[in-house]
Amino acid sequence: MAEITAAMVRDLREKTGAGMMDVKKALVESNGDAEAAIDWLRKKGLSAAAKKSGRVAAEGLIGVASAGTKAAMVEVNAETDFVARNEGFQGLVEAVAKVALEVGEDVEAIKAAPYPGAGHSVADEVTRLIATIGENMTIRRAKVFSVGSGAVATYVHSAVKPGLGKIGVLAALEAADGGDAVLTLGRQIGMHVAAARPEALDISAVDSSALERERAVLTEQAQASGKPPAVIEKMVEGRIRKYYEEVVLLEQVWVHDGESRVKAVVQKSGAQLVGFARFQLGEGIEKETSDFAAEVAAAAGTAG
Repeated sequence: MAEITAAMVRDLREKTGAGMMDVKKALVESNGDAEAAIDWLRKKGLSAAAKKSGRVAAEGLIGVASAGTKAAMVEVNAETDFVARNEGFQGLVEAVAKVALEVGEDVEAIKAAPYPGAGHSVADEVTRLIATIGENMTIRRAKVFSVGSGAVATYVHSAVKPGLGKIGVLAALEAADGGDAVLTLGRQIGMHVAAARPEALDISAVDSSALERERAVLTEQAQASGKPPAVIEKMVEGRIRKYYEEVVLLEQVWVHDGESRVKAVVQKSGAQLVGFARFQLGEGIEKETSDFAAEVAAAAGTAG
């Protein structure tokens, strides 16, 4: 049996909003597996926690760059938010986004590419800046979209300066031309994606393992109603449709009017949405945190 620590209980309470005793029981039942504990709580109706819970911990910036019918987005991390406000670091992120636009989204290829106007590689520039500023920095990820005709729009939420911020979105639209109307629609889609956090472009792109996990939870919830199997099946399918409306971009309600579906808005424009990407700074990265009071209590032998 895995040891259930106070930190595990606290983290799961933050993620699920469930009571302490329920969280402890869930962790015991799932042998300390946090994801399984979340599922256990959801099955018991004790948690409204959805698919992706977790604290965003890393600092740095998201940067975007575009040219013609192509655009790139990168995430460059640093240790503190203070560095994200440094002009030198901001210049690095801008340059890395432009390099990605040229060489593609492979991070190793970006690192190996020449740094603009420097006579050395991007990796060498990162090393130089680490030595100058005194903080570790990493190029974490990149995404590049290109369309034959249309536009790849960029959107940065709460930008610290043009093209740099904490959340970035690319929206790739194929269209007969790449006029202002298509670009405007792309930016509106970018704003929608930043707010609504879709996980897939269309139903066919939904992660199969995530879907089966959701179906298993919903089936067990429905079975608890005691209704006949045929009714349970209909209940589950109805809830799966609701799940699609939550995680699939084209099935979501358009945030700009609160009633249209995104797919209807795109269809009306005559364009085709062929891809999107959303980067949120530090997404999926956990940074160690220190609870000083808990450490003192533990050292004194009073921690529970």
